Amino acid sequence: MTTRCFNVISSPPLARAKILALCAVIVVALLAARVAGAQPVVEINDAWVRATVPGQQVAGAYLTIRSARAAKLIGVESPVAKSAEIHSMSNTGGVMKMRKLDGLALPAAERVRLEPGGNHIMLFEIKRQLQPGEKVPITLVIEEHGKRKTVKVEAEVRRE
Repeated sequence: MTTRCFNVISSPPLARAKILALCAVIVVALLAARVAGAQPVVEINDAWVRATVPGQQVAGAYLTIRSARAAKLIGVESPVAKSAEIHSMSNTGGVMKMRKLDGLALPAAERVRLEPGGNHIMLFEIKRQLQPGEKVPITLVIEEHGKRKTVKVEAEVRRE
């Protein structure tokens, strides 16, 4: 069995040009794939926390989240509160009910709004009053295909 090795340097000029053009196409395709992969997997917009009054122990946090791939929001943390939870709000027979959620589905490429009167984040045992204009750090715990990662966001305190 004879093995032939193709030598680009000693190839005829036309063959060399075709090989170099093919290499250029491959490099461009690889770079394009890398740039596409550089898009944020999770995008957070309009993150805010409702301002509190002195002595208030809880606050709501709201945001819009978009995941490039199907994922699940499974946890929340913030240094301004002893604990944080994902909650839903519903109106049943004229009675507002709030309950803790173990997770919130993030369908691929869809915006999921956490907003007053709907799904939201509750901050419990707040360590200090939250004043309008300040920023509150919030860490979201996202699960995708069994792997967990954290996404940090700065939420503006608003009086709304």
